[in-house]
Amino acid sequence: KMTKVAIWCRHETDNLIGIGTDIPWHIPSDSKFFADVINGQDVVFGRKTYESVSPKVLENCAVWVLTGDKDYETRYPKADKVVTDIRAFKEFEGDLYIGGGAQVYQAFMDGAPKLMPDIVVDCVYGGAVNVALSGGRIDITPCVDIMEKKYFKLTDDFDRDGVKAALWVKKGDFVEQSVLKRLRLLLESR
Repeated sequence: KMTKVAIWCRHETDNLIGIGTDIPWHIPSDSKFFADVINGQDVVFGRKTYESVSPKVLENCAVWVLTGDKDYETRYPKADKVVTDIRAFKEFEGDLYIGGGAQVYQAFMDGAPKLMPDIVVDCVYGGAVNVALSGGRIDITPCVDIMEKKYFKLTDDFDRDGVKAALWVKKGDFVEQSVLKRLRLLLESR
């Protein structure tokens, strides 16, 4: 069975995840946690998020870029795949980690039941935001609303450097225990 895992870090007060193409805070331990969670996994990003993630973070991942541009060329065309229709992931073999951005989270969270993540790694930052960044504010409030309605919080918050992280599991779903165990160990060791 495929397990789909969404991982995000949002701001506590407004569910902000970005301003323009930037994350409006810099917490090295949270960036490392994200890299550890997706390490060695199949991970899907939208085009802008893919372009903003360091290639070093992705070197052990199988990367899928979800974009409406069928002619989009990834940094590593032989390795990183372009997908233009989210429905391609309905019958995906293996585990899939959903790494953002907001439109990708929304497409999975609000899509068909077969696309909804089984697990959400919900990281919540409570500190100051760099409001000097240029670009539009990007938030995932609709995704958080769905999470709070259709998922239950499985773990307590694990707090590190002002970021609280917890695992949420879709109600009524069987979740692959090996995936859950791996995520829980990463949470506890962050």
